[in-house]
Amino acid sequence: MRPVRQFLRSPEGVAGLLMIVLLATAALTAPVVFPGDPLAIRGPALLPPFADAAFPLGTDRLGRDVLAGLMHGARASLAVGIAAASVAIFVGALVGTLAGFAGGLVDEALMRVVDAFQIVPGFLLALAFVSVSGASLPVVILAIALGAWTGPARLARAEVLSIRERDYVAAARVIGMHPMEIALREVLPNALPPVLALSSVIVAGAVLTEAALSFLGLGDPNIVTWGSMIAEGRNVLRSAPFLSIIPGIGLVVAVLGVYLLSEGLSEAIAGRRSRA
Repeated sequence: MRPVRQFLRSPEGVAGLLMIVLLATAALTAPVVFPGDPLAIRGPALLPPFADAAFPLGTDRLGRDVLAGLMHGARASLAVGIAAASVAIFVGALVGTLAGFAGGLVDEALMRVVDAFQIVPGFLLALAFVSVSGASLPVVILAIALGAWTGPARLARAEVLSIRERDYVAAARVIGMHPMEIALREVLPNALPPVLALSSVIVAGAVLTEAALSFLGLGDPNIVTWGSMIAEGRNVLRSAPFLSIIPGIGLVVAVLGVYLLSEGLSEAIAGRRSRA
């Protein structure tokens, strides 16, 4: 319970947790509060915020409910962020563990692949992949993960290089365990905690990348996202700036919440290690 108390003493961590809980609540309750298609026309066009109780945040230029889009957009953003981070952590940790544990030519070959992916900026890689493969939510998740797995791979390899010489790994070799079994059952679980610390950075980056792709028209056209809402609002930015400002605030809250939450967790973990 000490790490929990340490986390609750962190103003940044508590603020980030509240932001993430708010977004998660909006995402989970969106189908209940606003059932049906959030892209459907619901009322008069370009209704400003707080002008009609039925549309608290107004409507866009086609008459779609902005609040419905904002809540459903939270579902898309969090889904993309969590899914892309999960894929990137899984692939990166696996590749880093195999490279660090095997060493030699295997290590060299895998790390050169990591270098090849790391040379290309993540957003450009995602942009090219989505442009070639077509815009859909699974493709966007995979495209973002392609540019994010190299960091976990390098960190996992560094951890494995120090772990593979420890006594319990030598004991596993002595009793005849297969090298792959040693790598996955003995080494990987101990190398994983530092790698998981990157998940918050990857989630925040994935949310921004998805918004940027949607803003450029490369997101899934069948779902509403904050990026597509901002892109829709830019056409009427002078007369109805709220159409871009409101989803922009959602993006700021999501990224800032993830960052503050990771800061609080880092402080709690650092406090636990210092006491140990």
